[in-house]
Amino acid sequence: MTWVTESVREFAVGDWRFELRDDEISRIRYRGVDVLRGVRAVTRDSDWATPVWTVAGVEAGADGIRIELVTDRLGAGFDASVSVSVDGGALAVDLEATSRHDYLTNRTGLIVLHPPQLSGAALHIEHSDGSAESTAFPVDISPHQPALDIRSLAWSHNRVRISCAFDGDVFEMEDQRNWTDASYKTYSRPLALPFPYPIAAGETVRQSVRLTAEADPDAAVPDAKSGTASERSTSSGANGPAAQLTGSAASDGSRTAPGDAGGSAGAEALAFSDAGAMPAVSVGASTAPGVGPAPAPVGADLLVEVDLGWDGWPAVLKRAARSGLPLDVRLVLPETEDATALRDAARALADLDIARATAFRPSGHDAQHVSDTGAIALLRAALTEAGMTVPVIGGTRSHFTELNREHHRLPAGLDGVVFSLTPTFHAFETLQVEQSIAMQRLVAEQAVRIAGDAPVHVGPITLRAHVNNVATRTLPRPSVADLSNGYGPELLDADDPRQSAPELAAWVIASASALSVPGVTTLSFFEEWGPRGIRTASGDDLPVAEAIRALAVCAGAPLQTARSSDDRVWALRAGSTTLAASLSEVPRTVVIDGRAVALGPRAWRRL
Repeated sequence: MTWVTESVREFAVGDWRFELRDDEISRIRYRGVDVLRGVRAVTRDSDWATPVWTVAGVEAGADGIRIELVTDRLGAGFDASVSVSVDGGALAVDLEATSRHDYLTNRTGLIVLHPPQLSGAALHIEHSDGSAESTAFPVDISPHQPALDIRSLAWSHNRVRISCAFDGDVFEMEDQRNWTDASYKTYSRPLALPFPYPIAAGETVRQSVRLTAEADPDAAVPDAKSGTASERSTSSGANGPAAQLTGSAASDGSRTAPGDAGGSAGAEALAFSDAGAMPAVSVGASTAPGVGPAPAPVGADLLVEVDLGWDGWPAVLKRAARSGLPLDVRLVLPETEDATALRDAARALADLDIARATAFRPSGHDAQHVSDTGAIALLRAALTEAGMTVPVIGGTRSHFTELNREHHRLPAGLDGVVFSLTPTFHAFETLQVEQSIAMQRLVAEQAVRIAGDAPVHVGPITLRAHVNNVATRTLPRPSVADLSNGYGPELLDADDPRQSAPELAAWVIASASALSVPGVTTLSFFEEWGPRGIRTASGDDLPVAEAIRALAVCAGAPLQTARSSDDRVWALRAGSTTLAASLSEVPRTVVIDGRAVALGPRAWRRL
């Protein structure tokens, strides 16, 4: 199976229950109430890339577990341990990570993920100097850190009072919903301090997080008995001692959600609401090497990014034009002589059918990956000189995060606002990919508010990031001026094994439903062919292709969308076509217009 990529083991100690999801302590609950989405040890290199841990061993004891971790990736070399220990209403997570050699890092330590259901909840912060303040978890997605200089946090959820104390560094919080992560993240080493910073050979990083929980007497029913850590394993190769199995878990470790049973008895009725017109759905130009298969156009246009700092950019336009579709052109300016490069690009575009165009600043610029006022002025001048009149859009080449933080740089009078989207900027787990869908709805709604009267174009939408927007070095470019080596994402770690999985089709239907809010005009998913495409390099359709085409033919139709109360089932009705998708790991039945509709696990249907 290529969709569920992580192994999951469930543990229970006293009134606490948690999962070990690969290397993350995940879904931490007290008496059945979600306390944290997770705690994880991370290390990030000088380009913010994440060396992945290997779990070398897991040992369960009377009061918790100990996890041995190692990594030798991306220049890191750590031997580490993460211990989880329970003492009544307290749960502690302790990290010790020793570097085997000198290492430059932007962050090494523990991160804490708070669930998005805390939106608007009161938050008490104790600072490192002993002072305190009262605030709240942000409702709107916060462009900047909602909490700084943290020693401890306190909040309440479902009548459980929770405190979280940090040791080993100064912590702060960011709103990870910016990247469609279903979490607020508290992390160590404030970003105001210089980075990267050195960790010497033999140096040990020690950090701890201590949770305490106190429930009202009738707040919840305990879901685990006191005693030795008991375990439920959901991966066939899990290591560790034999232990009593408790509870029920699915193949990906997710608990069975309410309404997940098959059949129509008690099935939830989906309530549709008006969402304007169905956005145009398209794909991006392939960035894979070679000539590729014969064109099989999808949607009204083709999104193509063109790096004007690379001599091979004319070949990119030429191959993209083979599709026969109008091109949505995203020009990336070179580091120098950008006006000259734009004039050359505009002359090349004059011979093509162009749906819309924009220009982004390059890596290293103060407005990197953003269409600031200067970049758009240069683009408009070049287009005018070439005798072209096309819609000029602007925004960010990267995530909604940068649109949220940098939209003040955008000029007035744009014909549209753009940003890209990936669910795996911070983590690759399938749970993260699926939980991002509800966050995509929040992102789309806030992007529309930022754009004002301008239409919003979302894309490229990809499983892995198509550009490393936080790299401190120039992004890699091909060594040749043709497409024999591919370009852009082909040169990055942008491939994902789930691209060929049947379940991706259901994810796309759900994503389109979440993103299709009034004001969003286009959605561009993946590439036309190749390892990040909807077809293989030989031209064979992947399972996701059928879903993309089903969405594309609905463009412009009056739209309604719906979702289940647990955000696992999403549906859209465009004209006379209704598409429904389930991200649940078990069969689901929902009611649409009085009709019971059965959906397979992580499957979609056209009604």
